[in-house]
Amino acid sequence: MNRSHSFLSTLPGTRSGTFSSAISATLIAGLLVAVATITYAGQSDSDTPPSSPEASMRDEALQAPSPIAAESSPWIEELTWMEIRDRIAEGYTTVIVPTGGIEENGPYLATGKHNLILEASCPIIASKLGNALCAPIVKFVPQGDIDPPSGAMVFPGTISLRESTYEALLTDIAASLRQTGFLHIVFIGDSGGNQSGMARVANALNNEWEDARAHFVREFYDPGWEATEEFTRQELRVDETRNDGYHDDIWVTAMMAVVDPQQIRFEQRVQAGRASINGVALEPLESTVALGEAMIEFRATFTADAIRKAIAREAAP
Repeated sequence: MNRSHSFLSTLPGTRSGTFSSAISATLIAGLLVAVATITYAGQSDSDTPPSSPEASMRDEALQAPSPIAAESSPWIEELTWMEIRDRIAEGYTTVIVPTGGIEENGPYLATGKHNLILEASCPIIASKLGNALCAPIVKFVPQGDIDPPSGAMVFPGTISLRESTYEALLTDIAASLRQTGFLHIVFIGDSGGNQSGMARVANALNNEWEDARAHFVREFYDPGWEATEEFTRQELRVDETRNDGYHDDIWVTAMMAVVDPQQIRFEQRVQAGRASINGVALEPLESTVALGEAMIEFRATFTADAIRKAIAREAAP
């Protein structure tokens, strides 16, 4: 997916690391990391006594400064391990785990609808929190029984997980993030079928953990969706006037257009005379994108407030 859209690329940077002023320090740091990597390839921590020379070398490598300037992306998958380490040390101790899905969304919208909306939304939420990063989007979630198929699984392209698989996936993701050093692991989901599994996982983890907390923030979905729809009607003066009968509406369409208009098949719809949804025109494209940006901004503010309240209720020790 394209993360270079002008709207997303204007997000404020969160760290502007500097180059090392001493070439020798850079070379030493790089050498330490390289040697430690080679030494520990295929070797578990349990194989190495804490006081061994290898352990000391590893610990020194883990503390080595980055030899280059840092990237400011909010996405963990776009950062190096050194950049993540340094961001956590600077206070970025909250991480958002967004869950989306792959499902049918009518004849116009790509099956990754929820994932695109999260791609646009998570960086804005993290920016508003000021101390948060985004974990990779969890793109596979429960969508119905697989065989025999039920729900969205009756449509080609839908990918579903068993609830047990989904919860195991979330559990391991959250445990990994805790091991990295995050204190607050926040689950949000853009689809109704994602919610109960996130709630169960967060509760189970909080029963086990003493040094970090998991937060299921349902508000992103409910009442976040309804509140965004009402905001669009009351403040933006945009409302649907009919129902075209698809798993589609102006809200998801506009938010998806912010990331990639091709994912709503904008050009094809214009050519076919179908550049509207539920009575709302999608032309000109610039207006639809601006509408989506306003929706995302509102929903991100709504969600960031809910996350702050959740953390305040159940702060990490």
